[in-house]
Order: sequence, then C-alpha cells, then structure tokens
Amino acid sequence: MGFLSSFLGIFGFGIGFLIGVLIGFYFFIYSENKDVEDPVTRPLSELETISLEDLMPEIPLWVKRPDYDRVDWLNKFILHMWPFIDKASHSIIRSTAEPIFAEYIGKFKIESIEFENLSLGNLPPIIHGLKVFETNERELVMEPAFKWAGNPNIIVTLTISSVQVTVQLVDLQVFATPLITLKPLVHTIPCFANIVVSLLEKPHIDFGIKVLGGDIMSIPGLYQYIQDIIQKEVANLYLWPKSLEISVLDASTVSIKKPVGILRVKVVRATKLLKMDLLGLSDPYVKLRLGGEKLPSKKTTIKKKTLNPEWNEEFKLSVKDPLSQVLHIDVFDWDKVGAHDLLGSQLVPLKLLTPNETKELVLDLLKNTSINDPQNKKQRGQITLELTYAPFRNDLESFSGCLDGMARNDSILNRASSSVSPKGAGLLLLTVQGAQDVEGSRHNNPYVLVIFRGERKKSKMIRRTRNPMWNEEFHFILEEPPSQDKIQIKVMSKRTVVGFKSKESLGHVDIDLGDVVHNGRINHKYHLIDSKNGVIHVDARWKII
Repeated sequence: MGFLSSFLGIFGFGIGFLIGVLIGFYFFIYSENKDVEDPVTRPLSELETISLEDLMPEIPLWVKRPDYDRVDWLNKFILHMWPFIDKASHSIIRSTAEPIFAEYIGKFKIESIEFENLSLGNLPPIIHGLKVFETNERELVMEPAFKWAGNPNIIVTLTISSVQVTVQLVDLQVFATPLITLKPLVHTIPCFANIVVSLLEKPHIDFGIKVLGGDIMSIPGLYQYIQDIIQKEVANLYLWPKSLEISVLDASTVSIKKPVGILRVKVVRATKLLKMDLLGLSDPYVKLRLGGEKLPSKKTTIKKKTLNPEWNEEFKLSVKDPLSQVLHIDVFDWDKVGAHDLLGSQLVPLKLLTPNETKELVLDLLKNTSINDPQNKKQRGQITLELTYAPFRNDLESFSGCLDGMARNDSILNRASSSVSPKGAGLLLLTVQGAQDVEGSRHNNPYVLVIFRGERKKSKMIRRTRNPMWNEEFHFILEEPPSQDKIQIKVMSKRTVVGFKSKESLGHVDIDLGDVVHNGRINHKYHLIDSKNGVIHVDARWKII
C-alpha cells in the first residue's frame, strides 16, 4: 500500500509538472501584457543635444567639431604598425627607465630592479580627430585628440633584502590632446628639424598597479592621491607654454642663420700700392664682403692716378656668425677696358674683434690668401681700416604671429611690450617668402622688386608659375629707425624672350614700417594692390644695435 501511494505521488507530480509547463509556455507566447507599450522611435535628427550625448557618449571630435579632420586612414596605419611599434618601443623604454632604476639601487635595501615582462598590448591608441593650424612660420602645427585604452603587461621585479617583489602595470588609459609642432621646415629629409610637443590641458591618465598579485589602487584614498600627483607632474613638464623638444636633424646642418649684428668698416687709406698704369700710377678702389654671404660686395669710390689713396669711407655689413665669418678685403686697379687688376687682398676674422670697440688695423696686402704662396713675399702696399662690430640688443627679440591668433612659447612670451619706438641705428631685414595667385595677362615669370628710400633691390625670377617661392632676404642698414617710412614691394613678370612690353606688373603692396619698428617683427600675408587674388608673404624685422 505504501509502495502504491509513493508511485502514484511521483506519477502525479510528473503529470502536473508537464501540464504546468505547457500552460505557462502557452500564456508566455500568446498572452499580451497590457502594461508594456511599444517604444516610440524617433530619427536622430529630431533628438536634442543632451539625448544624443547620452546615446553616444564617445562621439569623435570630427563629428562634434568641424575644424577637426577624420583620420581613419591613420588609425588603420597605426593598427597595422602597432605590433612593430610595440617591439621597437621596448628598447626605448628600457634605455629611459634603466638609468632611473639605477638611482634607487642601494637605497631602501633595494638590490636590483629589472623588467620581467614588457609589452604594450595589442590595442593601439585611436585618434578621434586631427586639427591642423595654418601659420606664417616655417612650421607645421597639429593638434591630434587621441585615446588609448590599452592592455599593456609591464612587470617589474624588485629584489629587496633577497626577497623578490613583482609590480605589474595593467589597464592603462590615456586621454590627451597634445599640440605637436614640426619646426623649422627645411629642405633636408624628413623636412623638419625638431618635434615640439606640449599639452593644452591636463591629460587623463588611469591605470592599475598590482603588487604580489593584489591591486593596491583599490586602497581607499590612494587612487585619487596618485592621480593628482601624476597630473601635477605631467603638467609641470609639458603643459603649455612648457614643451618637450625632440631633435630630428642636427641643428648645425639645417639652421637658418639670421643677422646678429652689424660690422662697421671704415676704409681709411692705402699706401705704396703697385704701379699698374703706363705712367707708373694706379686707379685703386676697395671691395668688401663677408664670407658665406651672397649679398653684393661693398665698393669704395675710385681714386684716379695715385698710389696712396685716401678714402675715409664707411660701410656697414650685416653679420650672421661673428665666430666663423671673415671679412674679405680686395684692392683693385680700375681699367676702362677689360678686367680690373687685383692689387692685393687680405682677410680679417671677426672673432678677433671685441664687441662695440673700434679697432684700427694696418694690413699688408697679399697676392692671395694662401700663406705658403711665395708671391706673397712681394711688397704690395698696405691698407688701413677701422673695424667695429656692434651686436644687436637681445631684449628686442620679436614675436611670431600666426593667422588664427594662437600664441606659443616662442611668441607671446617674447613680445615687445614697450609703446615707445626704440632709437638708434639698426638693421631692417626683409624676407619675401613667396606669393600666391599672381597672374599676368601675357606671361607669368614673377620676381620681386623692393623699393626703399630710392634704393631698388630685385629677387631672382621664377619661370612659369602663379605661386612663386623666393625665400630671399633684403638688408637695409639704417642710422635711425624707419618709423615714418614705407617700403614698397612690387611683383613683376618679365618675358624670357625678346619682344614688346617685356615687363608687366602683377601687383604691389606698401608696408608701413612704423609697425615693424614698434613690434620688432611683422610676419604677415598681404593682398596685392592691382591684383585680382594675389597675396604675398613678407617677414619684416627691425633689429637695433
């Protein structure tokens, strides 16, 4: 009887369970809950900004800000190159970290610090947008916004009192928007000399640290403390205007030297020169130039029929490197027909001069500058000079402006703030970089004509182009600042074959030099007058002795 009741109980439970499952499945499939309503669907264009941000919290910058460009191609490049970047970075990380580790060995009973494992993981950083700034300088400025939620596996083993302790860095996250400047742009591969990196705002850095397998970042208060220290240290090192500068090319091979001073040369007299004419006299004059310069030589007047000329004429030459440049002095005999005869030469290294002190030199003229030439033993006369090297004032270094008004560490920090125009002699340095959209009606062979105080200087001609690049300098050494003057720059075109109307004006601009004197420097693009779309890029500087 007991067996029969147990059997019927089990059988009833099985039948009841199956029936209950079938009924539940039926109601689950076919019943409809009246409390549940169909969701309301709306197109994204109708959603508010807050709703969109809630829906897509990781909207890339190229979507939110139109001045950022989408760089999917660059992210694909980084993705494919990441395994190789990971391997290549090992040596850089080790060479950077090992000297730091060595400073702690012997302290706090630390016997050794070594990398047990070093890997950046297989997740590369993602660039969410790239902004490129246009400036008037010889540089390229970029602002990439990147995020790196990586899975690095970096394990460092510390031996403390013969006990090994492992420290592991995991779950590294870095969100930053650095300002990267490639400058100066040069004509040598890779076409820039330095990489300058600075941060416009404090980056977000998050990571985990495991010591002996335990996550110490979970200790209350420690996480926020370490975060504050890291952000503070990074800001002290790289937050603008501070920066990290990485040299790519040797500065000596790509540096663009600018004038640093003025050399005053007074040609006083010459005595006992060689007799070159039939009557036993000469018609001497002197040519002066600095080594390494492409500027025309300075010339004295011609003194007719004399072997002991008196000139007392003064000249000024711009100096770019007083430690290496040499003054070349050549004395010629003027001839009406044929080449002029060289009476003698001499060299004066500028490093022999003391700044702002006049030095009188009486030099023996030589056949040539070769010391071992036996012809130099012949007496060719002497020349008397007075030399003064006057360096520019360092406190009047000017600023570097850019089109969008963004200032950097080499600009706003050095801007001249004086409202009074400085007095004294100096150098007006005009650099014509290039022009755009200059178009002539008959030909396009543009060159530049610079007109200042009646003096005319001309650049090289570039054939068959509407966008010439000259990069030529023009020097004007003045006794007073040109505060009330203007300088005119004409863009001309010249026919390369003989014909009528061989020259044509492509436009001109008049630059007020008062602004140059006041600011120390103006780097600007000017719209050409009498030109439809022409623009010329001019860099003007005023440097005071």
